[in-house]
Amino acid sequence: MIESLTTNDKALIYTECHTRIEGLLETETDLIAGLANVSAVLKEAFHWWWVGFYLVKDKQLVLGPFQGPVACTRIAFGKGVCGAAWAQNETLVVKDVHQFPGHIACSAESNSEIVVPVCKHGAVVALLDADSEHFSCFDETDRLFLEKICATLGHLF
Repeated sequence: MIESLTTNDKALIYTECHTRIEGLLETETDLIAGLANVSAVLKEAFHWWWVGFYLVKDKQLVLGPFQGPVACTRIAFGKGVCGAAWAQNETLVVKDVHQFPGHIACSAESNSEIVVPVCKHGAVVALLDADSEHFSCFDETDRLFLEKICATLGHLF
């Protein structure tokens, strides 16, 4: 089961995903196409409940390309896990979203979450958000590899 992967298993899957994503984005210049494929690669590899992007637009986060059920379309700065990650410009790993102050419940099925900023010239331009129906799904391995993936996305913005 995907929630019981070892660190080595995750690292191997992430390495394969990163290689695939680099190949898909090597010549891609369209933001939506690129982010849609990144979402699809991660969803196929890890079978998370939801994975996708929120884009910084007009001082709020607006839903971008994603894989999974219907999601919140707009999130204010500092609100919920995504808004907090944006405000802090840092990755947030939440083992139990029900314990996160101000968590925005787009789906009752989501129990853990990781949110990773995508930056261009040091400014947050988007966030990668992944949710799992399992508690404590995300860890340091996820943080390290998703940050590496997000670091390669700046050229799309």
